[in-house]
Amino acid sequence: MQTEHLNESVGGLASKDFTALTRELTVADALKQTREQGVGQQIIYFYVVDERQRLVGVVPTRRLLAASLNARLEDIMIRNVMAIPETATVMEACEMFVLHKFLAFPVVKYNRELVGVVNVGLFTEEVFDLSEREHMESVFQTIGLRLQEVQNASPVKAFRLRFPWLVATLCAGLCCALLAGFYETTLAASIMLAFFLTLVLGLSESVSAQSVTVTVESLQGRRPDGAWFVRATRKEFVTATMLGGACGLVVGLVAWLWRGNPLAALVIGGSIALSMLMACLIGLAVPTVLHRLKLDPRIAAGPVSLAIADIFTVTVYFNLAKFVL
Repeated sequence: MQTEHLNESVGGLASKDFTALTRELTVADALKQTREQGVGQQIIYFYVVDERQRLVGVVPTRRLLAASLNARLEDIMIRNVMAIPETATVMEACEMFVLHKFLAFPVVKYNRELVGVVNVGLFTEEVFDLSEREHMESVFQTIGLRLQEVQNASPVKAFRLRFPWLVATLCAGLCCALLAGFYETTLAASIMLAFFLTLVLGLSESVSAQSVTVTVESLQGRRPDGAWFVRATRKEFVTATMLGGACGLVVGLVAWLWRGNPLAALVIGGSIALSMLMACLIGLAVPTVLHRLKLDPRIAAGPVSLAIADIFTVTVYFNLAKFVL
C-alpha cells in the first residue's frame, strides 16, 4: 500500500467488475442472469439494487446458492449494507476493512447509487485463499499494521500536524483573557463570578469534547449530507438541553446556598445551560465541516471546537452578568 495514495478518493479505484441484481428477481432468475451475463473475476457478494441502481441489499454467495429457487432476492437479502462513499479516501477505506473485516465493500454515490466495488485485494499484495479464514485474519492484520506505520508518524511530523491546530487554543485563551479585562467592573461588582468561571469553562469544554468524540466516530466511513446533519443536530440539541439544564440547576443551587446571592446564582446556572448547549452544537458542527473539507477531524476538531466554545462561554457569562447584575 503506497502511502502517497492514502489521501486519494477511493471512487477512482473502485472496480466495475461486480454483479448487481434487481430486487424483484427470484433466486432462479438471478442464477440464470449470472450465467448468461457472466460474473466478476472474484465473486464474493451479489449486490441488490432498485430500479434506479441504488443499493438496497446484499446477498452473500452461500446464501444465494442455499436459498429456494422461488425465493425473491428482497426476501433473502441483507438490508443494512455497509458501503463506502465514493468521496472517501483510501485511508478511510483501509480503516473500514480493518474495523469490519469484510472481504469487499460496495462504493456508492451520495444517493446510494452503486458505482463500484473495492475488495481487500486492493490493499494488499498477498495472494490469499478465501477458504482459509486464518490466512484472511493475517491479511487484515497486515493492513492494520501498515496503517499504523502511516499513522504513527515521527515526533517532528506529529508536531507539524498538531501544532497549527493548537494555535487555535492559544488564540482562544488570549481572547478570553482580553474579554475578561473588558468586564473588569462586572467582576469587581460580584467577585462570586470569578469563583465559578473555571467551572463554567470546564463544563463547556467537557461537553464539547464529548460531542466531538461522538461525531468523529459517527463520521467514520460516511459522507454526511444535509439530512444526516439535521438528524444529528436535532438529537444533539435535545441531549445538550438536558445536560445543560441539569448542570446549570445543580451549580446554580450550590452557588445560591453557598453565597446567598440569587441573581448571581441565576447568572452562573443560566450561563452553564446556554454555554453547554452551544458547546454541544459546536462539537457536532466543527468535525462535520472539517470532514467535508477533507481535513482530519481527529486531530483538528478538538482544539478548534474547544477554542470556539471557550470564546462563546466567556462572552455569554460576562454579558449575562452585566445584564442581570
